[in-house]
Amino acid sequence: MGNYFEIKDLKVSFKTSEGVKNVLNINKLNLYKGETLGIVGESGAGKSVLAMTILRILPSPPAFIESGEIIFKGQNLLSLEEKEMQRIRGREISMIFQDSMSALNPVFTVGQQIMNVIRHNKHFNKEDAEKEALRMIKLVKLPDAKNTLHKYPHELSGGQRQRIIIAIALSCGAELLIADEPTRNLDVTIQAGILKLIDELIKELGISVLFIANNINLVFIVSDRVAVLYRGKIIEVGTSQEIREEPIHPYTRRLLGIVAPTERKIKNLIEVNLKEEIEVDGSACSYFYKCEKRIEICKKNSPILTKVSNTHLVNCHRVIDREVDNESTSISH
Repeated sequence: MGNYFEIKDLKVSFKTSEGVKNVLNINKLNLYKGETLGIVGESGAGKSVLAMTILRILPSPPAFIESGEIIFKGQNLLSLEEKEMQRIRGREISMIFQDSMSALNPVFTVGQQIMNVIRHNKHFNKEDAEKEALRMIKLVKLPDAKNTLHKYPHELSGGQRQRIIIAIALSCGAELLIADEPTRNLDVTIQAGILKLIDELIKELGISVLFIANNINLVFIVSDRVAVLYRGKIIEVGTSQEIREEPIHPYTRRLLGIVAPTERKIKNLIEVNLKEEIEVDGSACSYFYKCEKRIEICKKNSPILTKVSNTHLVNCHRVIDREVDNESTSISH
């Protein structure tokens, strides 16, 4: 697999009434050709901001990119003119949005919406665009494709609408697909079907995928590697197996439900000591306030990603001595 997508020293901030707030600070993150990289983190971690930054569709103002590069096939997306980005969006990089109802236009049939994207990007005539739209509906395994082509969004179920969104995202042959919480608001059974479809399409089409979710177990299903995002920073990266079986960062372990032996109450993992938050300056580790394993250096300096193996990196001061995982653990199911 070749490394053809890379983020370097990316810093994204928002202007607010209280001043400038940094929401994304990624020193390095890469994606290999043909790979699926899961991006996991809780709400507010910066996952969707990252997705919109890659496509350069962040609302500006209030958002602005302070620094950094996003390299795709040798070119920096952040330095391109808007006209060049318009050519890349859809054709080379596409996105599956999380809310299918708001992503689809209620006044047009789903067939018309797929055809519009195809005609805009591929310059097909109406007849060829309709044939291609029909092929895409079949590709995402919707029954009775000809009939579905003429349906409006409200006539489809949530799972069916999400399949249409996937069809639109793939309709122009994009090499890189950003899936932004594609199973959000769907019930468990429908989620499983969508995940199975995405996994099959990844293998069939050979595309690269950034799979974004707040549920780490969903990420494991389709991802080769996983990057854990917390308060705008990557705090752990590894293969799905490494993150699932050998998580090191305290936050990653909490996401997995791993409980280490401790006398402190579990609530201390999630409560913030407001007094300490006031006393600690911005140079502290981003997880300092909630970490049960914090030490003095965590209060003074933000750690950097440290190699544990060739594929496993962790953003934690204690990882050097492997103190974090030198204890028996149990996974709660």
